[in-house]
Amino acid sequence: MSATPATPAAPVAPRDDVALMSGYHSPQVDVAVRLNTNEAPEPPPAAFSKRLAELVGDVAWHRYPDRSYTALRAAIAGLHGVRPEQVFAANGSNEVLQTLCLAYGGPGRVAATFEPTYALHGHIARITGTGVVEGRRNDDFTLDPAEVDRVLAATSPAITFVCSPNNPTGMVEPESLVRHVAATAPGLVVVDEAYGQFAPWSALDLVADDRPLVVTRTFSKTWSMAAARLGYLVGPEWLVAELDKVVLPYHLDSLKQAAGTLALEFRADMEARVASLVEERGRLSAALADLPVEAWPSGANFILFRPTGPDGQAVWQALLDRSVLVRNCASWPGLDGCLRVTVGTRAEDDAFLAALTEVLA
Repeated sequence: MSATPATPAAPVAPRDDVALMSGYHSPQVDVAVRLNTNEAPEPPPAAFSKRLAELVGDVAWHRYPDRSYTALRAAIAGLHGVRPEQVFAANGSNEVLQTLCLAYGGPGRVAATFEPTYALHGHIARITGTGVVEGRRNDDFTLDPAEVDRVLAATSPAITFVCSPNNPTGMVEPESLVRHVAATAPGLVVVDEAYGQFAPWSALDLVADDRPLVVTRTFSKTWSMAAARLGYLVGPEWLVAELDKVVLPYHLDSLKQAAGTLALEFRADMEARVASLVEERGRLSAALADLPVEAWPSGANFILFRPTGPDGQAVWQALLDRSVLVRNCASWPGLDGCLRVTVGTRAEDDAFLAALTEVLA
């Protein structure tokens, strides 16, 4: 006698606002040249990989990791000349942003963004139940202080996001503008510097215990550690103490802590890599200037551009057909027809330029 199949249970409904959301996606496609996710084009130094492999044997796998990630926190503090109590680290800078929204956002509070900018600022805020208000950048993607004042006065945000260099435009916010935001925002100011090492100035000098401002950084780009998912912020000591209340216990595993601490011993290698990428960025920008595209100045490790003839979506597909993957921003608000290319190795950039020249011809 065969059993009667059980009737499937009705699916459990998520929160109403989550049901209406779209996830954050970046295509991972098997191509010869992948220049769509702003990763470092070169791996860490061989000496780093060798020493990290040796550290694996020292991990006490049967024990929980150091909950306060003491060594890593001290190493990051030493890098920036701050106290360890001013450092908070998590699984990528996105988790840092999420923890900030958990502590300082939530229902009844709003976060301010200035579009176009990093999509996860608004996305993470909404996931945590935080409302989002969107200011607008100028047509040239600069940010008008008057627009900042309008948004802050009209909405009194609990969190104000400033991305510099801004992703996906690549433009560096003037120090005077960031100081203006810090002086006028009614709540917390988050300066996202995921690409800060490529820029000519940093807001790290603005961090102080009497100012509700934090600077977020990542190991993914300049430290060539995207696979590790490690990010951090530097901020006032009192703010970091609040973040420790909402982050999950033992959130940073022992190997990740060891890898991050070890990486900071290779600062000279990182700085040389940054200098090389900045030089290559200049070469790539100059080459794009000779093609029928509009490109914006960048202080990051990527360049935003818009073909002046064919549709951006069509160009993106034609590049993909030639095994070159860039980021398609054509459907993003305020970025009609735009594409974003990561600065890769010289060989990767040459392959991209050759393919783009052929497509635009």
